[in-house]
Amino acid sequence: MYKTGYSADDRMCDLVCDHYPVLQVMSRFGIALGFGDKTIAQVCDENKVDAATFLAVVDRHMHPERSVEEGVEVSVRALTDYLHNSHGYFLDFRLPSIRRKLIEAVDCSLSDVSFAVMRYFDEYAAEVNRHMTYEERTVFPYVEALLAGEPSDYSIDTFRRHHDQIESRLSELKNIIIKYYPSGGTNELNGVLYDIFTCERELASHNAIENEIFIPAVERLAADGAVTMRQEPLSVREREIIVCVVKGMTNKQIADALCISAHTVITHRRNIASKLQIHSPAGLTIYAIVNKLVDLSEIKETLPQSE
Repeated sequence: MYKTGYSADDRMCDLVCDHYPVLQVMSRFGIALGFGDKTIAQVCDENKVDAATFLAVVDRHMHPERSVEEGVEVSVRALTDYLHNSHGYFLDFRLPSIRRKLIEAVDCSLSDVSFAVMRYFDEYAAEVNRHMTYEERTVFPYVEALLAGEPSDYSIDTFRRHHDQIESRLSELKNIIIKYYPSGGTNELNGVLYDIFTCERELASHNAIENEIFIPAVERLAADGAVTMRQEPLSVREREIIVCVVKGMTNKQIADALCISAHTVITHRRNIASKLQIHSPAGLTIYAIVNKLVDLSEIKETLPQSE
């Protein structure tokens, strides 16, 4: 019999076995498999993830019908990283995957309806891209400013008032295919329709986490004013990325060298800037030299040359 709620003292493997969609939550928090019988608290601590935030997101996935528990303290930093990685999942994997399957399932040269379905999906994907790009370029930098105690003219209430339910048009597309697509559909079409159902549910959950957990947490952060962040130690991966940056490597080059995604590199660089309060490659170069992460001879070619 599955448990209805989990605490930080429960084993992570039990949580995953009872509710396998948690695997997606784990990946967006950067938590890998191979944790044995360790508790949720232990796994989160090893991956430098706030356990309370992880459990709040998991609970929202498992119980979308009930309200988020009041008074639970969550990490705005952890939530921002989670949402950023979620954007990468939808824009770089989920929606492109559905589009490829949709192309295989419908033949636009044989049916005007097929052509219209593809056009509808492309317009929808562009809408999701605009929505998430706005968050990346406007909302997340605002949160970064709050965490750094810097002034900003933006308000999270602006985001709340204009936060569209981006899954709604996907629901409409799903209904159009079910009701009006010409008879004789293939297994491929049924398969992509199943993916659309799943993606609609995933996007609804994504929106709910933003509305019910992220926005209230940012509001509390703004109300508290400037927040003094405790200095967290750099992880081994973050030190590796600093070395790559001071050697003049691009995000893509760093991703290829370390066998991670470009989105993960960006997340690590944002965390490094927050921990060190150093935002420029030049500043990181000084930090790396002072802390003996690199030798001067390794980076001479990347340093500006005097005339």
